[in-house]
Amino acid sequence: MVVDDHPMWRDAVARDLAESGFDVVATAGDGEQAVRRAHATGPDVLVLDLNLPAKPGVLVCKELVGANPALRVLVLSASGEHADVLEAVKSGATGYLLKSASTEELIDAVRRTAVGDPVFTPGLAGLVLGEYRRLASEPAPAPGADEPKAPQLTERETEVLRLVAKGLSYKQIAERLVISHRTVQNHVQNTLGKLQLHNRVELVRYAIERGLDDE
Repeated sequence: MVVDDHPMWRDAVARDLAESGFDVVATAGDGEQAVRRAHATGPDVLVLDLNLPAKPGVLVCKELVGANPALRVLVLSASGEHADVLEAVKSGATGYLLKSASTEELIDAVRRTAVGDPVFTPGLAGLVLGEYRRLASEPAPAPGADEPKAPQLTERETEVLRLVAKGLSYKQIAERLVISHRTVQNHVQNTLGKLQLHNRVELVRYAIERGLDDE
């Protein structure tokens, strides 16, 4: 699904994706329309502009990923401002690509996003990882006396979580553990459910807070 408020740009992106073999299930020109149509069509990947009328792209992302953590969101924006990038990722975006990217780069980014790989315009990936570490270094709130016991992860779930925290893509994790890409996705979804987290960003923060990226 392609969401952008400029009709010519939106149509061009949708056409390029369709010609490359993707099934474009819907397009939308504003945030409210995007939420309605995404709920109705259930896309696997959302190519999303941030600057939208009716509802900002970050709110669209947060709402849709909150309702469906399996949704992959690739932000396609004219803005390379660090604040915009970090806000998008914290809202649940899987990747962030500038509109200056070529058609070939966009097609490759959508393919990689579809399988769960984080995709960023060069220079932005390090920024995002640095923010993960900054957040993880902030003191956590003191646990309350009635706080429930932390859920138990299986050995394989912990292993996958550790590799996610190191920044490996799902494909790289599958190759390293000699399991299928789908199995990696299932482990991540199970872990999100057990930990009551909503997306990969929260998962990475959880792992880094517990030092799993250093093991």
